[in-house]
Amino acid sequence: MNSDIKTLKALDAAQLYTHCPVNDLDFKTTADIKPLEGIIGQDRAVEAIRFAIGMLHDGYNLFAFGPEGTGKSSTVRRYLEQEAGKQPTPDDWCYVNNFEDTHKPRALRLPSGKAVELRHDMERLVDELQATLPAAFESEDYNQRKQALEDELKHENEEAFTKLHQAAEEKEIALVRTPTSLRLMPTKNGEVLSPDDFNNLPESVKKKRLKALEALEDQLEEIVAHIPKREKEHREKLRAFNRDVTRRAVGHLIQELEMKWTNVDVVMPYLEDVRNDVIEHVDDFLLVPESTQLAPVEGLSAHRSSGSFRRYHVNVLVDYSSASGNPDKGAPLVEEEHPSLPNLVGRIEHLSQMGTLVTDFNMIKPGALHRANGGYLVLDARRILLQPFAWENLKRALRAGHIRMESPAESLGLVTTVSLEPEPIPLTVKVVLLGEPILYFLLSMYDPDFKELFKVAADFADRMDRDASGINNYARLLASQVEHENLRHLDRSAVARVVEQGARFTSDAEKLTTHMASVVDLVREANYWAGRSKSKIVSAKHVQKAIDAKNYRSDRYRELLQEEIQRGTLVIHTEGTKTGETNALSVLQLDSFMFGRPSRISATVSMGKGDVVDIERQVELGGPLHSKGIMILESFLTSRFGQDGPLALTARIVFEQSYGGIDGDSASSTELYALLSAISGIPIKQGIAVTGSVDQKGFVQAIGGVNEKIEGFFDICAHRKLTGTQGVIIPAANVKHLMLRADVVSAVEAGTFHVWAINTIDEGIEILTGVSAGEKNARGEYPIGSVNRAVARTLRQFASKARSFVAGPPPPPTNAIIKVQSGHGD
Repeated sequence: MNSDIKTLKALDAAQLYTHCPVNDLDFKTTADIKPLEGIIGQDRAVEAIRFAIGMLHDGYNLFAFGPEGTGKSSTVRRYLEQEAGKQPTPDDWCYVNNFEDTHKPRALRLPSGKAVELRHDMERLVDELQATLPAAFESEDYNQRKQALEDELKHENEEAFTKLHQAAEEKEIALVRTPTSLRLMPTKNGEVLSPDDFNNLPESVKKKRLKALEALEDQLEEIVAHIPKREKEHREKLRAFNRDVTRRAVGHLIQELEMKWTNVDVVMPYLEDVRNDVIEHVDDFLLVPESTQLAPVEGLSAHRSSGSFRRYHVNVLVDYSSASGNPDKGAPLVEEEHPSLPNLVGRIEHLSQMGTLVTDFNMIKPGALHRANGGYLVLDARRILLQPFAWENLKRALRAGHIRMESPAESLGLVTTVSLEPEPIPLTVKVVLLGEPILYFLLSMYDPDFKELFKVAADFADRMDRDASGINNYARLLASQVEHENLRHLDRSAVARVVEQGARFTSDAEKLTTHMASVVDLVREANYWAGRSKSKIVSAKHVQKAIDAKNYRSDRYRELLQEEIQRGTLVIHTEGTKTGETNALSVLQLDSFMFGRPSRISATVSMGKGDVVDIERQVELGGPLHSKGIMILESFLTSRFGQDGPLALTARIVFEQSYGGIDGDSASSTELYALLSAISGIPIKQGIAVTGSVDQKGFVQAIGGVNEKIEGFFDICAHRKLTGTQGVIIPAANVKHLMLRADVVSAVEAGTFHVWAINTIDEGIEILTGVSAGEKNARGEYPIGSVNRAVARTLRQFASKARSFVAGPPPPPTNAIIKVQSGHGD
């Protein structure tokens, strides 16, 4: 090693894992802790939820977004339930028949619990009418009065014919009834004359008789013509009489309901319409056999059946009575799991009858907006966006302030058949959408209506500070979960281990995850292992067992990868040195399981035009971020070594044995080390792996997955036997993220494995090569024996050769030319 090298000390074991001191926890088990009510680490989101609930103006609906498992749904539900219980119960809604236009049912708004009561009252009214009206029309008084009207008609007709008959007899003419009509015939001595006898009469007598016949026929025609008029007058009198009978029979029944509902304004006009319709259609009550009265029917019945009375039914859409499952009253809170268009705005059902589809107002079904009207509606954003027409109809309802039922076919104008047009129902609802951050930002950018309708965003964080307050809240949260699910209590060591794993979940020793689903699952699984070991209390060993068991269930692919490396199928060197080769580290994720994968990077150099060729990019396997890292690497070389002349080299960099796409810049520092080694000719220690991105100035920057990367290379080294010279170089900015496995920490503590944290490329190259990087002196030269001097020397050599190629071969000396000429002359 060069004597000028600045020895960089590896990290201490204490820096690799931040313990949660058990003695700092002032309890023995979670049984001693007051359970936490609510959620932790989401102060900003909670404030947004409270604000949205409290804002009663239009458009202040809520979009709660954040990673799955952070408690969005449970938190929103908790605060909505609290607020809903304080608010008044909204009104009921029902649809009734529109007697003026049956295709446009009327919507009635009734006080809470009154819709079902009105439905029962109307059912009883129909029952009473079916009994009362037939009785009224079968009474002796009705029959007598009806008979009197019929007798009156008969008497008037008979009186007219009697007068005609008497006048005809005086003129020796008879009124004869034939099977089809009435005829006037001449007579003599009371006998009807035949045509021959009539023709034999004297001419003066015939003329007199014919004249009399004409006059009487005119009278007969007039009498016959008045018969339909008299019958019409009779029918009108009978109809008026029937109306009067019906009015008297119905009157007291309707009056009872009117007295009962006198304080509900919308019901009174409806009852009056019912009264008038019953009077107009009293025949329906008289023609229905008693056996069919209010018999349950499948869909719609024939007109002359109990289906005729469906027009008097009350279709209750929303009922907030205690019998409907809302005993505590308050505003409704509805969560729609399948927000399709019919489930959202309701639907109109149809029934096939004799080859046609029929419907009526009784077949109108409510949607989630109806059930949530006056309260809160919670929807999953992704689900509603996936449902055709649902999102647009939700926005339309919120903008218009009412619910209009419309099928997709009607929206597109594809239906031309006559259907129902229910009266729109006014809408007052607070909508809460739950979704991922990407959905919120995409809607904000591309949907012009979104920001007007969802003005409040609740941003759920995925992490919180790991301080005393956070740890205390974690412990209380665990106590709450234990109590809620009746689990075994956790002792202090178990709580401390859960806190440490909470930090590992975030890949940050100074933070704790707020992904409560992962924490709760860990507690449940630790409880299982405590039960397997017959323990009454969950301790740290049970938590660790749960962690190890879950990793074992998930890491088959990691083991396969490690096996291929151990068998030499995938080449990774962990001993010796090589020029132009370094071990890079990447992270693979399968579901929720992450693990580190070592990769071999190699670099070659030659004379050229200053290009750094990314082979991955050339074959379209490299992503844009990886290409950006290569360009930054090229910029670093130019900035450091190209100030006195152009870089006359071509470098090629590749991930060896890479058969898939590569992206990200976390290997840019590793690629730079391989390139510096290839240019300088100084070999790199293969027992050290590297991760970190680099900027144009040579500073090393933080990367993700640092714990998994270190552990991935450690597993390879440990399987091959630790030598004490192996380790991983990481950015210094990542030290605060370290929460390494216990076996890695133990190896570092024993000095058989190392972790170095660096800030610059120069620090890293010194560790990898054992040679000083070197800094420029006042003359702009690097120290002899340094890596940078070797790089600069090689680049100067390339530049010199490049210039010589450009200039061409030198001309021969002059004296040589003379000698040739003189020899030739000789």
